Parts: sequence; structure tokens; C-alpha cells
Amino acid sequence: MGFLSVLSMAHQMIRERIQPGDIVIDATAGNGVDTRFLAELVGPRGVVYAFDIQEAAITATRKRLEPLEEHKLLPDLRLVFDSHEAMDRHVEQDHAGNVAAAMFNLGYLPGADTSVITKTDSSIAALETAVSLLKPGGIITCVLYPGHPGGGDEAEAVLQWTQALSSVKGQAVLYRMAQKEAAPFLIAIERSRKQS
Repeated sequence: MGFLSVLSMAHQMIRERIQPGDIVIDATAGNGVDTRFLAELVGPRGVVYAFDIQEAAITATRKRLEPLEEHKLLPDLRLVFDSHEAMDRHVEQDHAGNVAAAMFNLGYLPGADTSVITKTDSSIAALETAVSLLKPGGIITCVLYPGHPGGGDEAEAVLQWTQALSSVKGQAVLYRMAQKEAAPFLIAIERSRKQS
């Protein structure tokens, strides 16, 4: 048995911390895989926010969640056609500081125009916002893809941002293949349980 993929490791980390009824965020809805994963974890009493700047992603995500809706298992779903950078404008005020998890899967939408990619500045702004929205002990997972044009710069900038993150705000771990520099890797941040 080999190591878990970065996506499987992100799911494992999230699964260990999420309870039915929690509030969660998919910062990059894409094809809806992570959104559905989060929706199944939080259940009908939970809240899921999912952000994407591409209408095709919002449509694909809505379609992927149809089976949950048909079986009345869909949480309070907020599909937001906007950048993850704007999540603080869309997350309800009483949900701020109560978010259990936020998932980021940076890069481009598989099967779509590969020139439309996440951008370093907006991704870091979104990560900063996500940290502030988490409840103590909440988690962020961020999968980065240095192997595509623009991905290496974004991955390095996010890594540097994470390394500079104050331990008062959160603790970060890195899950990466040491011998393959261009391979996708995972950064996870756990919000500090004790806030100053």
C-alpha cells in the first residue's frame, strides 16, 4: 500500500474534524467533488458555502449534489458565483468564527480552459480570510499544483505565506513528495484553539 494522494489526505484530515451540522467552505468548487464530500459530512443540518469564478463550475457542482437533494440529504447549500477572495462578503456574520473547515484546490478547472487559473494574490487573500472565519480547532486544506504554468509561483507564494503565519493564528503542516518538486502537495492549517 502506498502513501495517500494529496487529495485523499486532505479528505482524511477534514473527515476527522467535521461533525453533522457544521459550517464548511469549499473555496474552489470546481467540479463539485469537495463540495459533495463536505455536504455528505455535515448533512442536512449543516451549511456548505462553495465558491467559483466559472459558471461551468457552479453548474457542475449543482449537478453533482442533485442525488443528495433527491434524498433530502442536502445541507443548506450556498453556491457563490464569485472569487474565493470575496468569501467574507458572502459568509453570514453569525457564521464567521464558527466555520469548521475550508478546502482549497488551487490551479485550474479540470476539463475546462486551462488558462483560467487561480491567482496568487486572490488565493492568499482568501486563505487569510478563511483563517479568520475558522472556529478554534477548525482546519483549512489547500492542495497546490506547481506543475502547470503559473502554478509554481502560486505554490511557492502560498508556502511562504504559510511559513510566515503566526502560530497564534494557527499551526501548519506540509504533505509533499520530497523527490518530485513539480508534484501536487498539500498544506493544512489548524486554527489555534487558544486565541489571544
